[in-house]
Amino acid sequence: MGPRDNKILEILNERHRVEVSELASEIGVSEVTMRKDLTSLEARGIVQREHGFALLASRDDINGRLAYHYDEKLRIAHAALALVNDGDTVMIESGSCCALLAQAIVEGRRDVQIITNSAFIADYVRSCPTSKVTLLGGDYQKDSQVTVGPMLRRCAEEFCVDRLFVGVDGWSVKLGFTNDDLLRAEAIRDMARQAEEVIVLTESGKFTRHGVVPLRLAGQISRVVTDAALDPASRKALEASGIVVTTAE
Repeated sequence: MGPRDNKILEILNERHRVEVSELASEIGVSEVTMRKDLTSLEARGIVQREHGFALLASRDDINGRLAYHYDEKLRIAHAALALVNDGDTVMIESGSCCALLAQAIVEGRRDVQIITNSAFIADYVRSCPTSKVTLLGGDYQKDSQVTVGPMLRRCAEEFCVDRLFVGVDGWSVKLGFTNDDLLRAEAIRDMARQAEEVIVLTESGKFTRHGVVPLRLAGQISRVVTDAALDPASRKALEASGIVVTTAE
């Protein structure tokens, strides 16, 4: 992904639906160039076009979220890899940083068992011959490609792991980490009950907004792995609550 593609996705993430002419003007390219960029993103299933407008194909689609700030997310994933040892069993919840961590694990560690509720992650690492993945059952959300609900809870209860890695949709000083989907938030809480510690993987941009559903994981989150652009006020608030902050350089 080039910087222009990242800027397009940033604008669409903020406003969801934008005129093609407006996108071209804001980014500083011709409408012809913008249409070519959008055609490329549309072919990858990341954006849609309709009557002169561009919009995200789905806010929950992991392919689109992976493409957005890919380099930052890759650095976060590799920083988190230092917390995983050969032979570990870890839980990994859905999210773009989490998917890249799963890939880093199967490529850089030996005999690690990954337990996940993300069908996307299970498929994302399947080409690696050394990957070991247990996919938790439950009700399937087709856009985010995750399992949720009571069956997910029962499946998660069959395991006890040292670490759970999760993605988030936002954060606030008052509410802590948040999510945009109630069932996914419940799934994270169900998985967190089976882990000794919870580690959040997220870009620094998530600290400037919050989702609608509090995760309510106070006291369970031990560490946040994010990028170096995290603002000092957010870092201070996290550390004051006992959370270790690791920034990926």
